[in-house]
Amino acid sequence: MSKKPIVGITMGDGAGVGPEIIIKSLQHQHLYEQAHPIVIGDASRLVKANDILGNKVKIVRLKDTDAFDATEYGTVHCLDLHLLPEDLPFGKVSAEAGNAAFHYLKKAIELANQQKISAICTAPLNKEALHKGGHQYPGHTEILAELTGTADFSMMLSSPKLKVIHVTTHVGLLDAINMIEPERVLRVIKLAHDTLSKSGVAAPKIGVCGINPHAGENGLFGYGEEEEKIIPAIERAQGDGINVEGPLPADTLFFRAQRGDFDIVVAMYHDQGHGPIKVLGLESGVNITVGLPIIRTSVDHGTAFDIAGKGIADEGSMLEALRQAIELAPK
Repeated sequence: MSKKPIVGITMGDGAGVGPEIIIKSLQHQHLYEQAHPIVIGDASRLVKANDILGNKVKIVRLKDTDAFDATEYGTVHCLDLHLLPEDLPFGKVSAEAGNAAFHYLKKAIELANQQKISAICTAPLNKEALHKGGHQYPGHTEILAELTGTADFSMMLSSPKLKVIHVTTHVGLLDAINMIEPERVLRVIKLAHDTLSKSGVAAPKIGVCGINPHAGENGLFGYGEEEEKIIPAIERAQGDGINVEGPLPADTLFFRAQRGDFDIVVAMYHDQGHGPIKVLGLESGVNITVGLPIIRTSVDHGTAFDIAGKGIADEGSMLEALRQAIELAPK
């Protein structure tokens, strides 16, 4: 493997903004100074996106992995799986695009397991299209977990001022509350601690959200969920020497964390954690799946069908996701 990491970029849903933000991101020369980026997708779709953007780069089709460590600035190299119809419209849910997005990711996981790429960076997929394409997963995270045989995993969102890890993600709120239990909360606290420790943070400070307003306020709100589901996990983690505090009211915890009081926040459900990160800026948020045997980062936004194919999508989140994939990848 090259001294520079090889980062596999999955194209995501070809009807969304993925092809455009990939082309825009790979116009930044510094990426090629730090890594060999390879797109896993449909080269013809990248050509269309490149045309929309004014033919900014040269698209190079790859049929195998031999040239993965020979990328150069000014070109976008694509391992071409050739799964999409030529007339696929932008901005519409498509079973073909959903199926293709699954197979791009599956191929990337195979390459990572074979150590032919060092990390995976994913462009967004559309869950409705994924399901229409015959793949009944809530999202990227669950596909990655199943195809790598990973039982303990979690979604971590990262921005320059705030990191958030989730106990539950793509389930309804009532289901999420039912799923929260001490063992699950403890596993996520440990994943947060281990992930930050490996990245060089000494004794990471972890803040844990409550479920109810004001973290239940000693039984005033809710039915004792904090006492039953969260506090036992925190006490066990503290007993293991982990620097963790909670359950804390979510409405003030995120402010305290971005101020620097905590290195990471443990959120109980999807919107509790996603909202604060996205308020800080979609262009800087990155989705990282922790607990996997391979490195995977992703943009923290969706397929944006309303602007797909118009050439106006912002590549900031993709650039940040690529930066973190390069940083985390084995050298």
